[in-house]
Amino acid sequence: MPGDQEPVLLPHLFRTEYRKIVSVLYRHFGFDAMTTAEDIASETFLTAAQTWGVQGTPANPVAWLYQVARNKAINQLQRQRTYHQKIMPALAAASQSTQTTIDLSPQNINDSQLLMMFTICHPAIPAAAQIGLALRILCGFGIDEIAAAFLTSKDTINKRLYRARETLREAKIVIELPPPNAIDARLETVLTTIYLLFNEGYYSLQAPLAIRRELCLEAMRLCTMLVEHSTTNTPPVNALLALMCFHASRLDARLDEHGGFILYAQQDSSRWNSDLISKGGYFLRCAASGNTLSKYHLEAGIAWWHTQQTDSQEKWEHILQHYNHLLQIDYSALAALNRTYALAKARDKLTAIPEAEKLSLHDHPFYHLLLGDLYTGIDEERARQHLHAALQQARTEQERQVIRKKLDVR
Repeated sequence: MPGDQEPVLLPHLFRTEYRKIVSVLYRHFGFDAMTTAEDIASETFLTAAQTWGVQGTPANPVAWLYQVARNKAINQLQRQRTYHQKIMPALAAASQSTQTTIDLSPQNINDSQLLMMFTICHPAIPAAAQIGLALRILCGFGIDEIAAAFLTSKDTINKRLYRARETLREAKIVIELPPPNAIDARLETVLTTIYLLFNEGYYSLQAPLAIRRELCLEAMRLCTMLVEHSTTNTPPVNALLALMCFHASRLDARLDEHGGFILYAQQDSSRWNSDLISKGGYFLRCAASGNTLSKYHLEAGIAWWHTQQTDSQEKWEHILQHYNHLLQIDYSALAALNRTYALAKARDKLTAIPEAEKLSLHDHPFYHLLLGDLYTGIDEERARQHLHAALQQARTEQERQVIRKKLDVR
């Protein structure tokens, strides 16, 4: 029946196609007309919801969306040429009769998204706002998702994005690749954005999904675009792509049939994707050129060892040393917790417990979960106390299920 699949299909297409349409329209209209570009993209999906609900889904939904977006953009260009010549002088040179005025070919979409990645990461915009704006425009994140990624409020994110958009307009920033001497500085923020996107997919805090595979794949797609462009094909980019391949190789093994998390030690390694592991190895080898050692190199090395099925002390010693180096160049509380777990595996629990307690991350559920594991078999009462604390602080139902299982076995 007409409309049966639209409730499922349209949200998926909005996630995958909205950002592509917006990137092309931004590139064409410029930042002076950001609202116009976003309105055209939004109206395209509204038209789809109204039309498909009556006439049914077209044979090629993506091509249909592109055609409607193209037509709406051409109509807008014609109105601007007639009534608003001063808004954008470049409109005077635009073609008046062709649908190719708005080029939604795969190549132009990729080029537009690549240019937008670097334009959004302009130094005139604060780093946090760069990442938030890129997540919003390029990745289709909602305000709630961006707020969760930054551990802040929706109001803060809205204000941050508004100021960033105003800066893009007022500074008359051009949508283009930066000069060669500015590529590396901008690339760091671009990689941070892609990294956050993948992490939100790999371990989502947005109920009810613990894993959002489409976000992981989108992050890998954006990073692949960077690898395929000669200017941005650098060792850290290859290292990040390797890291994501290794992590993505274990996605199928991370959830049980009920959608609950399966911890690493209990995963069925036969469900790991060997093709992605091989691809990760290829990109990690590509990352080895030159003298650059980024956090992505070290995290990719850790992730590679996690794809090795052995549980030997050698494996965990290598992981421990990678974490030691990582904490020196890019300290984070989560990396410190993971390093302590590796210490317990490489040495013993009694060595790891005081190192874990030094972190004093009492408001972090993973801190108590780690200590609950470390005290198991040594001090069962303390283990139980930490697991109860972890349960109280758990952020998702999937986390609570993991902790309840640990409490049930006691």
